[in-house]
Amino acid sequence: MSETAGAAYPSASPNPPDRDGTVENEKLSLFQIRLAACAGGSGFIDGYVLSIFGVALLQIGPQFSLSPVAKGAIAATILVGIFFGGVVGGYLSDKFGRQRIYKWDLFAIAVLSVASFWVDGPVALLVMRLLVGFAVGVDYPIGSALLTEFSPKRFRGPLLGVLISLFFLGGAVAYLVGQVLLGTAGDDAWRWMLASAAVPALMIGVLRIGTPESPYWLTRNGRLDEAAAVMERVFGPGVTIDEVPAEGERPVGLFGIVRSGYAGRLAFVIASWTSAIIPVYAIFSFGPQLIGAMNLDGHAATYGSAVIELFFAIGCIAALGIINKVGRRTLTIQSFALKALPLLLLGIFSDAQAVWIAVFFIAFALFSGGLEVMNFVYPNELFPTDLRSSAMGLVTAFTRFGAAAGTFLVPVALDRYGISATMYAACAITLVGLLVSIMWAPETTGMKLSESSSLN
Repeated sequence: MSETAGAAYPSASPNPPDRDGTVENEKLSLFQIRLAACAGGSGFIDGYVLSIFGVALLQIGPQFSLSPVAKGAIAATILVGIFFGGVVGGYLSDKFGRQRIYKWDLFAIAVLSVASFWVDGPVALLVMRLLVGFAVGVDYPIGSALLTEFSPKRFRGPLLGVLISLFFLGGAVAYLVGQVLLGTAGDDAWRWMLASAAVPALMIGVLRIGTPESPYWLTRNGRLDEAAAVMERVFGPGVTIDEVPAEGERPVGLFGIVRSGYAGRLAFVIASWTSAIIPVYAIFSFGPQLIGAMNLDGHAATYGSAVIELFFAIGCIAALGIINKVGRRTLTIQSFALKALPLLLLGIFSDAQAVWIAVFFIAFALFSGGLEVMNFVYPNELFPTDLRSSAMGLVTAFTRFGAAAGTFLVPVALDRYGISATMYAACAITLVGLLVSIMWAPETTGMKLSESSSLN
């Protein structure tokens, strides 16, 4: 059987008589669980490369004599790479299919990570981080679109939430790996840290081999026989999708989004996600430094960062269980409101005892869970098949641009204004996201893709 039909994935059992024949009402299968794990590779790698660099900076800064501005610039470079990679990946995915790039981009991350071992100065490091970020950005819209288009409606939100949960898991693993390498690899530990991202990238890349093309994309492009073969292989005979072939030219990319009337939705998702991730990315990139500024130094700062990332993951997992019960809109608004409070408290009590600092950071991580899940759900549910990857790519790009600006400013803010002012700024950004969500967040719970993505 051809790779398009998904030879490496398990076949579905024959269609039971009580199934209604639409993918939107299918049961959860091993295929979707495996696809969620593989698609989440981009999130895991993203979290890993961001966090491992935060630990590596503990050595890179003194060895390369980096100023706070230089640290912020190099740390933000990977987000600039994600900006360009997201735009390119989303466009190519909608234009030429999800599967082609999805198979190979993680191998590119592995090669670039290994090459990072031999960088010999700040400029070379900056260029390598830019390239790694580009490869990560390319993958984001592809994996999420594939998972969206293979998921039944009642499992779509939780499965997409798995992607962001793996992002935080990747961050926690990176902090632990970084701390081990700091204690065992000497002055070159930072080189091994940057190269270590190749290990998960290769593992996940191998698992992706054999992933079938999206039946939604195939149908939209008139390749009905191939779409039917994929559906039978994955779901069994007689299962269909709510999609029809496109009539005439299919507009993709930013032009297609504007031309099709989805510019407003794009603006909402970008504004909401940017407000959500600026504080999160700052913690990812400078976790040990931020925690160290609150009188937790050395091993405690690094291990504390790992624990915080685990609580981010726990918050996301908790949100997976309630997303269909409380609704998309309510979860988004409540999460923004709740996560602003611990940021405010961190600003007010930045010199408190270590136990209270830990409590505030953990509360921020837990309350962020629902919002981080929605950051992946909304871009994939609010746009049609023709524009889904393009929208996710543009959202990834523009939100990372905002996160890059925030990441660049964190070490500068810490150096010039102190930890309290930095936390107040993070709280203010979060409140902006709350206001945007109150005004514009839609409700898509329980809808088919054709319904949630319709402007009507």
